[in-house]
Amino acid sequence: MFGATGVGVGAIVGGGILALAGSAFAATGPSAVLAFALNGVIAVLTALSFAEVASKFPQSGGTYTFAKKVLSVESAFTVGWVVWFASIVAAVLYAIGFGQFAAVMIGDVWRVTTEGEAPPWVTGRVTVSVLSAGAVVFYTVSLMIRSAAGGVWANIGKVVVFGLLVVAGIWAMRGRDVDELGAGLRPFFAHGVSGLFQAMGFTFIALQGFDLIAAVGGEVRQPAKTIPRAMFISLGIALLIYLPLLVVISTVGVPAGGSVTAMSEAHPETVVAVAAQHYLGPAGYWLVMVAGVLAMLSALQANLFAASRVGMSMARDRTLPAAMARISRNSGTPKTAVWVTGLIVLVIVLVIPDVAAAGAAASLIFLITFALAHWIAILVRQRSSQRPPPFRSPWYPAVPLVGGAACLSLAAYQGIVVPSAGLIAVGWIAVGGLLFLGLFAHRARVADAGNSALDPEVVTLRGRSPLVLVPIVRPDSAAGLVAVAQALVPPGVGRVLLLSVVVVPKKWDPVAESQPLLNAQAVLGEAMRVSASAGVYPETLATVADEPWREIGRVARTHHCETLLMGLSRIDEDTVGTPLEEMSDRVDCDIVVLRSGKDWQLSDAKRVLVPTAGRGGHDRLLARLLGSLSRSSKRDVTFLRVVPEETPENRFRVMERQLKRFANDLNDGAGETRLERSNRPMDVVIEAAEASDLIVLGVQRTSDRRKLFGPFILSIARRTTCPILVVCRK
Repeated sequence: MFGATGVGVGAIVGGGILALAGSAFAATGPSAVLAFALNGVIAVLTALSFAEVASKFPQSGGTYTFAKKVLSVESAFTVGWVVWFASIVAAVLYAIGFGQFAAVMIGDVWRVTTEGEAPPWVTGRVTVSVLSAGAVVFYTVSLMIRSAAGGVWANIGKVVVFGLLVVAGIWAMRGRDVDELGAGLRPFFAHGVSGLFQAMGFTFIALQGFDLIAAVGGEVRQPAKTIPRAMFISLGIALLIYLPLLVVISTVGVPAGGSVTAMSEAHPETVVAVAAQHYLGPAGYWLVMVAGVLAMLSALQANLFAASRVGMSMARDRTLPAAMARISRNSGTPKTAVWVTGLIVLVIVLVIPDVAAAGAAASLIFLITFALAHWIAILVRQRSSQRPPPFRSPWYPAVPLVGGAACLSLAAYQGIVVPSAGLIAVGWIAVGGLLFLGLFAHRARVADAGNSALDPEVVTLRGRSPLVLVPIVRPDSAAGLVAVAQALVPPGVGRVLLLSVVVVPKKWDPVAESQPLLNAQAVLGEAMRVSASAGVYPETLATVADEPWREIGRVARTHHCETLLMGLSRIDEDTVGTPLEEMSDRVDCDIVVLRSGKDWQLSDAKRVLVPTAGRGGHDRLLARLLGSLSRSSKRDVTFLRVVPEETPENRFRVMERQLKRFANDLNDGAGETRLERSNRPMDVVIEAAEASDLIVLGVQRTSDRRKLFGPFILSIARRTTCPILVVCRK
């Protein structure tokens, strides 16, 4: 609890208000207090939604983890890409804030020690950039060495300092009358209501940080209880400090006859320190400057830490380079994710000119991600009837609806008022979309298919109810087919539909010729009996048609089947060019064909062989199938690839790494890989098949002329009696 709360306090308290209070007062005057209060209401509503979803999914990654559980892999990437960048930009904000505070402190020390003004370069852009970059490098290296983000002593120090500032300010109010204090609050809306909304947009990030607790949820003990409590405690501490401090600054922190608006315009970066000097003297000024440095550094560390964990989570799902998911054996930290994140922060620090621009962009991006979190909270509540979140937000659905609408409205306003912030957000999303489609899409979709098969609840949370259609001709094959079908659909969510087509002539009298109906009834009855004895209870459907293959295709389309599972007693030259192959190009669903004996059971398939020639369009279906098989029972999967004997050694090593990566994507790292040299590849495959219980072969449909059973599959079918599963993706 203490460490998780430290992540939130480290990110929220101090850094945001010190960096952005000047911008807020300049934009709206004393009503900056109201701007922070309204932002606090939005933050509390958002924290409620975050806490509910985080208690349901207590893994590292925050909003990205929520999105990949509830939305599609493409949507999850977009959310993760935005969340990653949001924490990166927040880190940039606090790095620049530290540089500005440190530069001002150096200038002040120069002035005191030399009794003269510091040269312009001391507080100039170059010095600020160097100091900011130095802080980024330092914390990047430290986070690569050890996993830490709370900044315990820095957090305690800055909370104590801010507490002293508030208490001293309230004490200073005692010696002034109400009119004198009220003068500092007039005009309350210095630039009207538009200024208030502008200040809210600028400063919303000052209350960001509670979400970082969810982003590191995988490293929190008892997350279902700890994460919600740590969120509310850290947010409560921030609001208890911010609101009284802003009132103090607006009243006793303003010189006689002056205004907080003018003071903020003159000292935008250090307005809190200047205000403290007015009621505490030089000690107050230096107290704030020291607290500012501590606050900026702890917030920088917390955001770097959280951003690297979001990047690590995305890399595990193949939506970022896989190297970013590696954990160092020595330090236990994702070193690559940390230094990549730190490098991006460093580049942006050197490019963005001022803290206001960084704050505007970060606030806009966080508002978008928070609106998404509210939407996800609604979907999770609707779709988690069997396993509801341990923590449930009160006043549902008002909390996510009102909170989400507030976040979207403020984000839209921010994008209009500060066009540069909107352009930064749109540009980042566009770059991410191009990278995803060009580099990550295939592997991410394959990994997502496998992970979804291993975690059936994901299917429910995504609002899917997949259906596997199984045409039954011979009742003695029903047990094996239904077992495979049941493995393909998530338990309790997916459905298996057994179909019996009554084949009759076009001119048929059902009264005079009832035997076909009785035969269909017998087939389905026996299939149901065999299925029930295996503990599987599928649905059944009998239809009448003169052309069975066309009827199967019609039923598949009508019922929006996800998979069509067919059983064949043999695969040979006679099956090439059959209506089955013609139908495979007409139905809009995945096709799986099982060649097995009549008494074959899926439970017999302990050793699975997957021959491969490289990446194909069937990879997602293959990943789903292997994930489903692994979910139902532990199996040994071997990925086999045969290359010519004359393959050069360096090329062989590259292909070996590619095969391992291929297997890792399809089967989540579980399974053996074999790369063999031979100019007789079929002999190698047949030899491996003799030691296997099931062969899984993939076919990619690339055109209407593509055959379902090519020479490779036919040759294996002729030369082995091992059961074969042929998978063909739509």
